[in-house]
Amino acid sequence: MRTRSLVGIATVLITLVGATPANAASRLVITEGGTPESPRVYDGTGKLVGGIDIKASNVIVRNYTMTKPTAPGIRAQGNNITLEANVITNPVNGDGDGIRFFGDNIKILRNTISGTSNKYGHADCMQTYATNTPGSNNVLIEGNRCEKIDNMCLMAEGPNEGEGSGKGHSTHFTIRGNFCETLKAAQALMFEDIQHATITGNEFAASPTKAIGLAIKSTHATVSDNKVSSGIRYEVGIDKSSMEGYKGPKPGGKP
Repeated sequence: MRTRSLVGIATVLITLVGATPANAASRLVITEGGTPESPRVYDGTGKLVGGIDIKASNVIVRNYTMTKPTAPGIRAQGNNITLEANVITNPVNGDGDGIRFFGDNIKILRNTISGTSNKYGHADCMQTYATNTPGSNNVLIEGNRCEKIDNMCLMAEGPNEGEGSGKGHSTHFTIRGNFCETLKAAQALMFEDIQHATITGNEFAASPTKAIGLAIKSTHATVSDNKVSSGIRYEVGIDKSSMEGYKGPKPGGKP
């Protein structure tokens, strides 16, 4: 059974690589997905595109290269989406973000995002929010490198943070084994109205005031085993509304 599944995926890979746009600098728009049991695979094999828009569920998007794409370099909206081993360098215009994601069961794995610039706005490595977009649940962000990021490595806002839709929740984020170098923001990771975040085994470089901010009922967070640069004053900043269920080092101040 496992052998048949692998053969099926290989066939899809061959088809999709052949479907890469003739103009390698054009933006790739993905609107067709597979099923939860058999997601459709889009493998760029290192090819250059001008950014990626995903408007589908049950897809794996990997091995694409983006140099100065229109921000966000990748925008993913749907459920059961995996972004894997993509390279995004110096996104431009818009808000300057590397990746934006919206939906449930999102995996962001082993991507490299570098050179986001605040001259375009508040340029995060990754961002999610829930205004006119759905909340996000069961998110895994693992093994990524956010290098030379002007703003935050992750800005995550739920639907009840004050500017959101007020519909639903954003819960169960795991941030594990990432490298984060934020140059101008006061924190590397910021959570607002995100419940059950687990932040473990990451490396926080550069010298923001704090590594992690927890605010606006970002309750039940767990923080452990992170490597924090000596230039960072304290690892966790937290407000009173987020203290419920918190497990981790003693907070050093406000989020």
